[in-house]
Amino acid sequence: MTMKSTSTANAYLRFLQLARGLQQLPDAPQLDANEKALLEEVALRWYENRTMTVREAIGLAHLGSPATLHKRITRLRQKDLLMTFNQPEDKRAKYLIPTEKTIAMFGDFGKKMNSVVAAT
Repeated sequence: MTMKSTSTANAYLRFLQLARGLQQLPDAPQLDANEKALLEEVALRWYENRTMTVREAIGLAHLGSPATLHKRITRLRQKDLLMTFNQPEDKRAKYLIPTEKTIAMFGDFGKKMNSVVAAT
């Protein structure tokens, strides 16, 4: 069965294909799907100036149980992709932010995506 695709569907499917290819490059950090999803959630919240707390992150039920998410946060910190900090006025809450390594990785992905888009 063949389906007719639209140009907008083609653009999105091409984006998914490109994103998958970028994640499989040899210099990309090896992340499982759940680590990748958690890292993206934290990075998007940071990008939107709504920094996520560890408590909020372990409450992302669609990504796993609190214990599992805590382990994933620990692994992402060990891989130097996430770091934590406390606000001076409230030392109880720990916030998660992407590291320079993560920002550089996303920047590299963005450059590669731009070059592919420019070539098509």
